[in-house]
Amino acid sequence: MERRKFLGLGLTAAAVLPAVLNAKDFRAEKPDTWTAKKVQPAIEALYGKITPVEEGVTVQAPKVASNGGSVPVKIKSDIPAKTVAVFQDANPEATVAVFDLSEGGIIDYSIQIKMKASGTITAIVEGKDGKFYLGKQSLEVALGGCEG
Repeated sequence: MERRKFLGLGLTAAAVLPAVLNAKDFRAEKPDTWTAKKVQPAIEALYGKITPVEEGVTVQAPKVASNGGSVPVKIKSDIPAKTVAVFQDANPEATVAVFDLSEGGIIDYSIQIKMKASGTITAIVEGKDGKFYLGKQSLEVALGGCEG
């Protein structure tokens, strides 16, 4: 490929790229979500008063985490979705993460979270159908919590 064509393609890609990347800043848009101390108020700050259906979302975590400083969590769902939010009830702030899905996005996440004590991890999927779906997993954190 000629150098000029190659450089031209690179400039075109650079010009198009900012238009393609369009992530929401949930921290700026919904600040109360990130300061809520309990799961239910955090969910309400993000989505309003909702009644999620307990189906279609799988949350996997170890039954006992030997190190609360690094708990592996998997979230899966086949539901066509707009967003996925992860919450926990062991730390001072309940919200862990909120993901904004692009068209055709696949919900198959593996993340590491901190849990200073035993508790429950909750995932909420906001479906494109306007409904909300929920999955939960409780776990025990071995003595030492995040210090593990």
